[in-house]
Amino acid sequence: MNNQPTSYQLIIAGAGASGLSLLMRLISNGYLQNNRVLLIDKDAKVQNDRTWCFWETNAGFFEDIVYRRWSNLDFFSSDFSGPLMIAPYQYKLIRGIDFYSYCFNAIKTHPNITWLKASVQSMTATAQGVRIKTEGEEEKWFAGSQAFSSIPIPVTNQPNAIHLLQHFKGWVIQTEQPAFDPARATLMDFRISQQHGTAFVYVLPFSQREALVEYTLFTPSLLQPQQYDEGLKEYIQQYLKLTGYTVKEQEFGVIPMTNTRFPRRADGVFQLGTAGGQTKASSGYTFQFIQKQSDRLAAALLRGESIEEAGKTAARFRFYDEVLLEVLYRQLYPGHRVFARLFRANAAAKVFRFLDNESRLPAELRLISSLPTWPFLKAALQKKSPY
Repeated sequence: MNNQPTSYQLIIAGAGASGLSLLMRLISNGYLQNNRVLLIDKDAKVQNDRTWCFWETNAGFFEDIVYRRWSNLDFFSSDFSGPLMIAPYQYKLIRGIDFYSYCFNAIKTHPNITWLKASVQSMTATAQGVRIKTEGEEEKWFAGSQAFSSIPIPVTNQPNAIHLLQHFKGWVIQTEQPAFDPARATLMDFRISQQHGTAFVYVLPFSQREALVEYTLFTPSLLQPQQYDEGLKEYIQQYLKLTGYTVKEQEFGVIPMTNTRFPRRADGVFQLGTAGGQTKASSGYTFQFIQKQSDRLAAALLRGESIEEAGKTAARFRFYDEVLLEVLYRQLYPGHRVFARLFRANAAAKVFRFLDNESRLPAELRLISSLPTWPFLKAALQKKSPY
């Protein structure tokens, strides 16, 4: 890793999932043999501040740091409960600290990457180069550079846009006695109170005595801090039947669920991750969409091709997302019943493919037919897209 000021072909602001995923692809595909990259972030990335969960059919780019994986998942609700048929998928978890360590170990050994620990105040890109202002420093001009950023930016208020939040708090708990089956995880448990809106818990066992228990909600606003703890305590006592346990780690996060149109570029800077619209509007899933965008960006950069199409969502999947958002936001049909009907009537593998935006139209129509007609038709007719 180079610490000396120089010229750069690429500047990446934000060393989170999207910025590091792109940079790791560029290390892997040989782009950095003849190009220099500047990576900027205000944080040193030494905390286990989050986990990423996703499903895959094959070994992914970050397979070496998958912390746990499950081939057996369960689903619980008042309408339907049972095991899910997820083959050929596996459900995987990557810890934030493992991801950061893996990426920075690679970055530190590469001579064509410069790491700058700083807070970006402004960033503007043109065809001639990039202008950056960091906190406490004068504005700098980098001629000939391309710029990418995952730093959230204010988005212009868009009429008809729907705004929900996926917010969650998780505890890694350790029990006094064996309490979990490490081979089975709970993808969604909707048996908890739905008074605040669509709410569920997922349980990911790491061993017989340790598991991540995460309380998740889809609502327009956040709860009070103590309400998340109350929800976790109640679930652990009522459904896991545990009283003797220790909370080893905690995490909290908020993900936008919105049909807002995120700009491909802001001040000429190509937007990555959630800032670039890579969070699926109807589910909040982000990690795998970041990986797909990173694959396409890295390949285009290596070949010197246009990057403008990387990470775009097909129109029909945007439509599906908007309709489901409308149903949830207008409370046209309970969210827990939507997911129960999907998983009861369809193999989980088909639902996963649909949620990944990788399904084909005939399969999509079959999934849609398992949902109640009137609420979704009403949502489709009422929908006023910002696109």
